[in-house]
Amino acid sequence: MKKVKLDIVGLSYSQTQSGAYALVLGEVNGRRRLPIIIGAFEAQAIAIEIEKMTPTRPLTHDLFKSFAQLYHIQILEVLIYNLVDGVFFAKLICSDGENTQEIDARTSDAIALAVRFNAVIYTYEFILSSAGIVIEGNDFLFLENMDSIAKEHSTEEIHTSIQGSGYQAFSDEELQQKLEEALAEEAYERAARIRDEITKRNTL
Repeated sequence: MKKVKLDIVGLSYSQTQSGAYALVLGEVNGRRRLPIIIGAFEAQAIAIEIEKMTPTRPLTHDLFKSFAQLYHIQILEVLIYNLVDGVFFAKLICSDGENTQEIDARTSDAIALAVRFNAVIYTYEFILSSAGIVIEGNDFLFLENMDSIAKEHSTEEIHTSIQGSGYQAFSDEELQQKLEEALAEEAYERAARIRDEITKRNTL
């Protein structure tokens, strides 16, 4: 299956739910974006590394990196390989220089480790085609909250599942309209939830 390389292009507070964050991955040399709802702890872990901040004590992902490097293990690649009922699945491609192994991981944890190991991030074309959002024009995604997210100490987590998203009662046409409105307002976290509801219906 064709793989598509992704970069982190946005990380923002949720506008609708406490503890929720929208991590936006962007297609390299493309206009498609993949919004993923993640928990506060993982958002902070990603932001801290991107901002090159040093916590007073190692975070869980820093500990994992230290442990792996002690035994000469590197994370070469993160692959987001599936999407089921609004939940993304990822795995780490690891190597000790001789053997390569795959380790299943939550997508948020995988991204937090990818930024620490400078690992490339990929997804499959079918995932980006079905769950990606196309950005028209020169819209710029949000990175302005990165520093303040990194400085927060909340560890509240949320479910990445679309269950309880509040969009089940809307018709397909209404959902499509709400998706377009969310994109126009650059409310990518809300757009991700609407997109997940549409994706779920299309797979039933």
